[in-house]
Amino acid sequence: MAGSRFEPDRGLTSRMLMTMFLLGLVYVVFMAALIALRIPWLLLLIIVVGFGLFQYFASDKIALFSMNAREVSPEQAPDLHAVIDRLCAQADMSKPRVAIADTDVPNAFATGRSEKASVICVTTGLLRRVDLNELEGVLAHELSHVAHRDVAVMTIASFLGLLAGIVTRFGLQFGLFGGGRGRDNNTFLIFMLTVLISAIVYAISFLLTRALSRYRELAADRAAALLTGRPSALASALTKISGDMARIPTRDLRKAEPMNAFFFAPAISRGFSLSSLFSTHPPLERRLEQLAQISRQLGKGA
Repeated sequence: MAGSRFEPDRGLTSRMLMTMFLLGLVYVVFMAALIALRIPWLLLLIIVVGFGLFQYFASDKIALFSMNAREVSPEQAPDLHAVIDRLCAQADMSKPRVAIADTDVPNAFATGRSEKASVICVTTGLLRRVDLNELEGVLAHELSHVAHRDVAVMTIASFLGLLAGIVTRFGLQFGLFGGGRGRDNNTFLIFMLTVLISAIVYAISFLLTRALSRYRELAADRAAALLTGRPSALASALTKISGDMARIPTRDLRKAEPMNAFFFAPAISRGFSLSSLFSTHPPLERRLEQLAQISRQLGKGA
């Protein structure tokens, strides 16, 4: 984010750093357990690193392919490019590539490991529903993700969960479906213990990664509101998108749901409940509360 004018949030930053620290601590404990159990952790690590590098370097292509999106030039989408040009100038950052996905699901996302490799995509459903100020707020939110390199951060954060998930799957297949048969009880016990530890590590890393994702969404909301100076426009876009989501056909929502971690707003909106712990986004009420608070702060400073 060096050179960007997006304002940091020290409170959210400290919570994100704490979450990353806990993920790292769990990772160290997990690797120590694999070594103690004499599991071929190096081979598993190589496999996971390969998956992680592919996801890291190809995240923009994967996301665009998943949404059947196409890149558009300034001639093809002049208004969209004009808003992004203006926001990039305000934020003092490089302009990402611009794409449009032809779907009625009103949303937007940013992806890419760095500013130079990033792309911002909006859906035709979003362009039909929001006005220019609301669109500016949504795009500022996505540009904040680019400036903060959130895709890279979340890819690194999800590494531990991916490793634990692969160990759990391999351990179950080996221990329960033939690999462990005919071996002594100690070997079978070790593999089952490995599966148990891996499953616990996966659950912990999953919850921590989702918490980190929610923090980053709040940080992007705040940065966008301060950059544009219009938190009410961003709140209006959030309310409009979340409300209209209920009128989108279920089949379209299910098709878009795998992209929820990237989206401006989740494809299926829910209020606060136990499921909020597993959500990639904060509850709508929490996001609107933060934007209202920023609006009051800006009003006092005027």
